[in-house]
Amino acid sequence: MPKTIGIMGGMGPAATVDLMSRIISMTDASSDQEHIPMIVDNDTRIPDRTEAILGRGESCAPEMLASAKRLEAAGADFIVIACHAAHCFVDEIKDKIGIPILEMPEETAKLLKLNGVDKAAVLATDGTVRSGLFGHALERMGILTVYPNEEQQKMVMSLVYDYVKKGVVDIPDSFREGMQNLVGDLGKQGAEVLILASTEFPIAFSLMGLRSDAFVDPTIILAKAAIRMAGASVRESADSGR
Repeated sequence: MPKTIGIMGGMGPAATVDLMSRIISMTDASSDQEHIPMIVDNDTRIPDRTEAILGRGESCAPEMLASAKRLEAAGADFIVIACHAAHCFVDEIKDKIGIPILEMPEETAKLLKLNGVDKAAVLATDGTVRSGLFGHALERMGILTVYPNEEQQKMVMSLVYDYVKKGVVDIPDSFREGMQNLVGDLGKQGAEVLILASTEFPIAFSLMGLRSDAFVDPTIILAKAAIRMAGASVRESADSGR
């Protein structure tokens, strides 16, 4: 019998649905009963992660801990978090619950190391960039990290907060052109892959029709790791995450 996955969600709601959908679509199952049990806590009361990390808002840890405890009490065997920046607060809560948390940055770094990547670009919100969340995980695996410049980062933040989080699906062509230039610039700096280190980016890139074998989607990596940790198998046709 597979273990039950607990999804700490609400950060944001669309990203939560995306993670759950990927777990379902990538599980090697031929009937309802062969799929993995999941418990989802879509807690939209958790404060903005970027504001908290930058010291402009209240900490996310109390609400995240409450969410983790609800998932544990409901029967989850382990927890995955449908938000990159929220992982900055994992150390504050993981020792206060009795079930493990599968961490997205660590799983991503391990896969890139396995694939022989030496230098990776990170596309993330200001809070995730400032925290060094992915940079530290990559560094522990001996992988160098590069980031967008200041002007490009402003565009990145606008894409997340002015469009995806507001549910706007009609993204202007100027963003597509800007993101294409950003990808090119990071490639010139030696980046072999581009980590889409916000759960909103795969959604935005899909809306803009941007695709590349160099894109790494940590949500896919986390979903696969969760499937395996639950004791199920990943469907052979599932995306590699790159």
